[in-house]
Amino acid sequence: MPEALNQPNGMTPELAELISMREVVLRREPAKRGRHSVSGPSLSPLRGRGMEYAESREYQHGDDARHMDWRITARTGKAHTKVFQAERERLTLLVADTSKRMYFGTRVRYKSVQAARAGALAVWQALRDGDRVAALRGSVREEPVKPASGTRGVLRVLDALRRWYSEPPQDDLGLEMAIAHAIRVAKPGTRVIVLADTRSIAAIPLVNWSALAQHSEVIVLALTDPLEIAPPHREVAFNVGGQRVNLNLDAESTVDAWDEQFAAPIEEARTRLQSRGVRFYALSTADDSDAWMDLLGRVPSMVA
Repeated sequence: MPEALNQPNGMTPELAELISMREVVLRREPAKRGRHSVSGPSLSPLRGRGMEYAESREYQHGDDARHMDWRITARTGKAHTKVFQAERERLTLLVADTSKRMYFGTRVRYKSVQAARAGALAVWQALRDGDRVAALRGSVREEPVKPASGTRGVLRVLDALRRWYSEPPQDDLGLEMAIAHAIRVAKPGTRVIVLADTRSIAAIPLVNWSALAQHSEVIVLALTDPLEIAPPHREVAFNVGGQRVNLNLDAESTVDAWDEQFAAPIEEARTRLQSRGVRFYALSTADDSDAWMDLLGRVPSMVA
């Protein structure tokens, strides 16, 4: 029987709790790395698939004219070209759904708290892998947490998760805006982890998921609650806008309507996203917060 929602930190995440998630990551077996190539079933130490600027030097015969550094050329009077190198530090980007549906739970913890814990595990794992970390949500008033390396970068993301998931932000503009922003900022090779309610996920057009997954590794964690998946077959009272509403969940018509609203969208989202090369995991509020982390060690399947 799942534990009831009676823990003191079941409704709001605490920073100390998110920091302690590091121990969970340290206990896990480290992922294998490729030794001879960036392809294959194990992870490569080359983090990104993009290129980053290294330096400028004098132009040499055979250099690509498209990489001319015109600013230094004009200043020195000698032709200079930009030199690029393979980007070795991957970015792990958290995309947080902060809609009001996330601040709900009937077992162990709220969806929002489970999202914060899962996000904490993701960034601690990123630190272990040598990645930079960043985070954003659907807002035009609050800047995203900028990419940063090391423990300082992780702590910035953890503090953002604590703030975002303590109570619903008043300026939330939806997951669709957050996904659109992620598409703009994610470089090739970025690992994008989306923390969201299933209904928020279903509202995103498939073309947006395709655009996000085109050059990035995308993992979607759909936060669910046991009540949504397996409601009790009896009359249940709900508080809706300050009013008590009774639902008879033993009635066949009510059960069918309930499944259509809560259970069916989970499998629909799984099928839709996997068809776009996105990995999907339904993470219940009653699950261990690291139940999804085996996804991090898998090689993404190629979808035509």
